[in-house]
Amino acid sequence: MATARIGFLPAALIAAAVAFAGWSVGQGVERFRMADRTVTVKGLAEMDVKSDFAVWTLGFRRGGDQFAEVQKGLSEDRQLVLDFLREQGFTDEEIEVRPLQVQDLLAREWASRDVALRFNGQGQVLVKSERVDAVGKAANAIDPLILAGVQLDTEVNGFAGPRYQLRGFNELKPQLLEAATSNAREQATRFADDAGATLGRLKNANQGVIRVIDDDGSDMDSGRTVGKRLRVVSTFEYTLD
Repeated sequence: MATARIGFLPAALIAAAVAFAGWSVGQGVERFRMADRTVTVKGLAEMDVKSDFAVWTLGFRRGGDQFAEVQKGLSEDRQLVLDFLREQGFTDEEIEVRPLQVQDLLAREWASRDVALRFNGQGQVLVKSERVDAVGKAANAIDPLILAGVQLDTEVNGFAGPRYQLRGFNELKPQLLEAATSNAREQATRFADDAGATLGRLKNANQGVIRVIDDDGSDMDSGRTVGKRLRVVSTFEYTLD
């Protein structure tokens, strides 16, 4: 029966290879454990700011059986609205006049012949201004237009009043993100101290989505409030030494 024999040198080489492989596996596990020593935290930042732009739509309507009368009434209403806005201090650059529209209800296809008034007209005048306080003040002072007989239709998407916007968002973004980063690092430092470790380098960061919401407690930006709240939740991953 033949017996397999391994020389001294080949055996030594095999032993060394096995030892090296074991050392390599051990080092890999160690690197994995060290890489796993991280902490992930979320940094919350909020900032209350004021809108910097307002859009106010003043709509008005007229109805009648004579086209000329409806057109004339709309023209007069438009002039009353323009006079009011100029009395409130708005300039021509802040005022946008939309074309008047008069619709013949009997001219539509399949129109019913039973209509109370044949002609239905409407017009719109818009105020677009950075002077949000002036727009808000004027919106609360429209009684003279109502007393003058202007049939105001100021509702846009079910809401009557100016729409307030925050157009200088990008100027506030760095300050908000800086606050979120600071908040996250404070949390990560406390966690590291409690774990008996030292907070290391920043490994990963996710800015998150910056949201603009109303400052009245709602969770959306409806455009109704002058005050806005900026909110961001950023995610950061730090190593632990």
